[in-house]
Amino acid sequence: MEVVYEDNHLIIVNKACGEIVQGDRTGDQPLVDTLKLWIKEKYNKPGNVFCGVTHRIDRPTQGLVIFARTSKGLSRMNDLFRRGEVHKTYWAIVRNHPPKATGHLVDYLVSVEKNNKTHVVDPKTAGAQRAELNYRVIAQSDNYYLLEIELLTGRKHQIRAQLANLGCPIKGDLKYGAPRSNPDGGISLQSHHIHFIHPVSKQVVDVTAPVPNDRLWQALAAAVE
Repeated sequence: MEVVYEDNHLIIVNKACGEIVQGDRTGDQPLVDTLKLWIKEKYNKPGNVFCGVTHRIDRPTQGLVIFARTSKGLSRMNDLFRRGEVHKTYWAIVRNHPPKATGHLVDYLVSVEKNNKTHVVDPKTAGAQRAELNYRVIAQSDNYYLLEIELLTGRKHQIRAQLANLGCPIKGDLKYGAPRSNPDGGISLQSHHIHFIHPVSKQVVDVTAPVPNDRLWQALAAAVE
């Protein structure tokens, strides 16, 4: 576990692919529990340790996740997320070049629990949720493109579903149309940058995740202008 930011109220962790943020039916230990143990040991805290989940990213995705160390931090971060005042940027590696080098995507999504997959549907479909993001191509190699994505809404599997619908499934994402998996079982999607005004201290929090320790990630990141 890699902590990249910490203060009295918040902790931001660089999550590895394969880790789950909160407990699920797999029974695997979630990142929030690992973080509680880390806090308990680091500060020699007796009894139960508070650690609140403010948002989640998918298990096969890596990158920045914000946790709250206090109930005040949790409630105020929840308010920031509700008001859309937490600005998140993702990086994604895709095989196919998008139709345009930059774009604004608006789709309507329905999540199906049975197969844990999100589908792009007609706007009039019952339960459909509006999903919105901006993207741009920021680097390329011989076979792959690196996209920077500004997430404007927070729907389940949103980036994965919208890019697949665009004809650009994320590298390694078999669920959404990639031809093969990645060796680590993850997908080439990273929660790369987070920017917000701290809800307690009112200071700017601006955090960027380290580039994954992978040859393709490193090469594409080095090509970013």
